[in-house]
Amino acid sequence: MVQDRISRLIQQKEFSLEELCFLIALEGADRDFFLRETGKHYIQTLGKKVYFRGLVEFSNYCTKDCYYCGIRKSNSQAERYDIDDEQIVEAARFAHQHNYGSLVLQSGERHDTQFAKRITQLLRKIKEATNGELGITISLGEQSEDTYREWFNAGAHRYLLRIESSNKELYYKIHPEDENHNFELRLNCIQTLQKVGYQTGTGVMIGLPFQSIEDLARDLLFFKELNIDMVGMGPFIEHSNTPLYQYKNQLWPLQRRFDVALNMIATLRLLMPDINIAAATALQAIDPMGREKALRYGANIIMPNITPTLHRKDYTLYENKPCTDEGADDCSNCMNVRVCMNVRVEMAGREIGLNEWGDSNHFFNRQHTKQ
Repeated sequence: MVQDRISRLIQQKEFSLEELCFLIALEGADRDFFLRETGKHYIQTLGKKVYFRGLVEFSNYCTKDCYYCGIRKSNSQAERYDIDDEQIVEAARFAHQHNYGSLVLQSGERHDTQFAKRITQLLRKIKEATNGELGITISLGEQSEDTYREWFNAGAHRYLLRIESSNKELYYKIHPEDENHNFELRLNCIQTLQKVGYQTGTGVMIGLPFQSIEDLARDLLFFKELNIDMVGMGPFIEHSNTPLYQYKNQLWPLQRRFDVALNMIATLRLLMPDINIAAATALQAIDPMGREKALRYGANIIMPNITPTLHRKDYTLYENKPCTDEGADDCSNCMNVRVCMNVRVEMAGREIGLNEWGDSNHFFNRQHTKQ
């Protein structure tokens, strides 16, 4: 019986490619059983706590030209912005005062000297403004080892650099194959981040054109092989001002992309039980309760968007992005630490880790193993 096989797999610690494909592709009643039972198992292994990351998307200027992204360099329709440092520091104060525990700084990718120096100064300002009590994750693309070290020493301790697909052939179908989009460079950057000492994260999109279930299973094995500490992954949602939009009629239906994304989260939780997994905002673009469902089945990180209202609508990596019309205070009503968010997290059978950095257990276990 299929559900008997699922029950056996949930208790395993190692998985073959075929077993991962089986779990990722589940549908119907068997999928419901898998998600429900994995959710129970997740509580037993990692506990109920969910951690906040206040997300500040402070600039949509980007040197990359990725075929899927709404802020790609060649999109002349994008309204470009760059929030000044004081507004970013104020958002960090907001996160600190509202007990978020951590902040995420994200922008389009730049690697010029001026940008690197600005981020160093900004990190120091945030640390000073929050008494060193706010954890900081950054997601700022490919940089030199020296830059990564400088930012680490200035106060960032987690870094997210998404690979988007671990299949090199597929990678070059969704990125230009040129000197500015290099699969090996991105992989080397992930490994350099680990070397520097960051809690290191990556992630993929689910439901891309040309992508197979086996590709997704290999993505999970890629996370395992790299010994990644945290993962952010969600459904691919097309943007009309991008080259990949031409394949919109060949994509999985949105609901199928959503379902497989939850399957991926639940399967990864079994494969790597002690890592941090984010409940991606893109899930909510398809299902109003998408992030809460992710928390129920394996995710333990949620990122309320606290980018100032004026520019939030312009950080459109994909279309129909939720929470683009509220300011930080408005978003706190939607995702309030004390009221609404507490209810939402409790609906998922979880509890909030207030004022906690929510670091990856995997990172510390990895460090202990190295000693």
